[in-house]
Amino acid sequence: GIRCSVTPTRWQNPFPHSGCIQFLEGRQGGTNNPFSSPNLRAVLKKREYGTKYTQNNFITAVRAMNEFCLKPSDLEQLRKIRRRSPHDDTEAFTVFLRSDVEAKALDVWGSQEALARERNLRKDVEREYQENIFRNQKLLKEYKDFWGNTKPRSRKRATFLQGPGKVVMVAICINGLNFFFKLLAWVYTGSASMFSEAIHSLADTCNQALLVIGISQSVRNPDAVHPYGFSNMRYIASLISGVGIFMMGAGLSWYHGIMGLLHPQPIESLLWAYCILAGSLVSEGATLLVAINEIKKSAREQGLSFYEYVMQSRDPSTNVVLLEDAAAVLGVVMAAGCMGLTSLTGNPYYDSLGSLGVGTLLGTVSAFLIYTNTEALLGRSIQAEHVQKLTEFLENDPAVRAIHDVKATDMGLSKVRFKAEVDFDGRVVTRSYLEKQDIEQILNDIQQVKTPEELENFMLKHGENIIDTLGAEVDRLEKELKQRNPEVRHVDLEIL
Repeated sequence: GIRCSVTPTRWQNPFPHSGCIQFLEGRQGGTNNPFSSPNLRAVLKKREYGTKYTQNNFITAVRAMNEFCLKPSDLEQLRKIRRRSPHDDTEAFTVFLRSDVEAKALDVWGSQEALARERNLRKDVEREYQENIFRNQKLLKEYKDFWGNTKPRSRKRATFLQGPGKVVMVAICINGLNFFFKLLAWVYTGSASMFSEAIHSLADTCNQALLVIGISQSVRNPDAVHPYGFSNMRYIASLISGVGIFMMGAGLSWYHGIMGLLHPQPIESLLWAYCILAGSLVSEGATLLVAINEIKKSAREQGLSFYEYVMQSRDPSTNVVLLEDAAAVLGVVMAAGCMGLTSLTGNPYYDSLGSLGVGTLLGTVSAFLIYTNTEALLGRSIQAEHVQKLTEFLENDPAVRAIHDVKATDMGLSKVRFKAEVDFDGRVVTRSYLEKQDIEQILNDIQQVKTPEELENFMLKHGENIIDTLGAEVDRLEKELKQRNPEVRHVDLEIL
């Protein structure tokens, strides 16, 4: 505590002119003796923070040039401060004092009014650019077409040579051929079941073309408008695909089946239809096996069962191919069976019932795809076991007391966003700071403290450094969490 000279009648403040502490008088032991020694404790008065403190705010070079209309050469003579970087790819970056930047801006532009005019002028230029951005992009495209695009394109090409991209490309080729031959068989026979199968293959081909677009868009790099990337494009394409299967596949199959029941027509020879259905069964079965093998491989890599991988829609593109081809194989068997009954009995109603059955099968597949992809787009949590594993890793760190409000969201393509409120142990953080300091020098600085102003300066100096140490601890935890769990791409640890 701070010692004060005390008399029986009054006490004197040893720092009458400091203006930063006040003394609260107490009595020892609860006695009413007026001559007992009082207990005194120093309490810092609440400080009114003004522009003196806000002038210590930092600003980056980009913001300084944008907000104060400065050039890089204008910043070269300003005081530069190295600070801990918030980005993973850099350890530190340079900032400037906002007060220095404001003073430099006034020096360059002469007055606040001139600076304001320059800001408005640049806003007008930016607004004009935004209005003509389509024209600028078109010119850029023409420039690239003329000179050639120097950016590597191997990433997108490689996407369709392996994994889900390969499965989708195989499926789109086979379903396109199946649609062509089934359409010829329907024109030749007039079978409602064959019409449903042709529509089924057309719907599969169109939907898989959507998946190609979704896959190609999902590998795009994040930008300023989409900071977390485009991985959800696969779910969006799969969702649209599910809606397309319902409307084009199931809807037309039901319509043609109902029309066949209401207005039955005689059916020509079904020999060619059987041959085409047999070929379709083989090709659809081959595509189904490709999809199954890809899902088994991906599920094994993520430690999931085949059923869990499909139900959680971990890879929406492969899921669509799997379900479409499974429905195609069952649809071919169903159509062939109903056409066989029609051939044996001569009753065209069986063929129409086959069309309704294929439509119902497609409706079921589309409902499943719509449900699973909608759940994924809503931002579902990862498995509880995985969340527990991430939480335990943080809780086992010496600097962490407790973890609260944990949220781990699946962002698609095996990418996870992790967020948690962290209660840090201030003693461990302080020890981490002290381990990097010269303890003898700190002890010497403490012994030099004689006044409240010196105490305040001492605490402010080390307090700011301890806060930086706390930030470094947050960076360390985020880095280790990503290294131990590669699927965790974005980590947000908030200090409780």
